[in-house]
Amino acid sequence: MNSCPSGKRIYQTPELAEEALIGAWIAYDYGKGKGPVAIYQCDLCGLYHFTSQGEMNKRLDQMIKEGKIQKQKEADKWERKFRRR
Repeated sequence: MNSCPSGKRIYQTPELAEEALIGAWIAYDYGKGKGPVAIYQCDLCGLYHFTSQGEMNKRLDQMIKEGKIQKQKEADKWERKFRRR
């Protein structure tokens, strides 16, 4: 199945969904209490989606607390600047 009746973006494995979740936090500026916080397996399609409800993904939470998300945001910003040259 390549799509979900829910219309949500699908991820084939929990590992891919978790990587995409972390990537989303690096790419976008989610405010406090905003944005996706975890992944779940969908009852409709059997694949994985993001959710903004519930407990935060442990790996994401740890990366935020350790400042790794912010450091990667900064690294990505500088990489984009250098690519423009």
